[in-house]
Amino acid sequence: MDRQRLDKWVWHARIVRTRADAAALVSKGRVRINGARETSPGHGVKTGDVLTIALDTRVRVLKVIAFAERRGDAEVAHHLYEDLQPRPD
Repeated sequence: MDRQRLDKWVWHARIVRTRADAAALVSKGRVRINGARETSPGHGVKTGDVLTIALDTRVRVLKVIAFAERRGDAEVAHHLYEDLQPRPD
């Protein structure tokens, strides 16, 4: 698999609880792909894309490194992305 729907990837990566929440997040314009705002939940993401996701309390910057066929636990989800934000000390 070389591409995946944006809403599906956000859901598989466990950024939100449901796929409907992922679609709503994208539709509201709260997700950027490589700096460009995306409002289509069906837009494809590919390996290497950098997603900036504005959540209620914080912003996450994630680099897509893999895809999943099914939604797994948190450990599996963590292998789908690289967190590009520096950790506070």
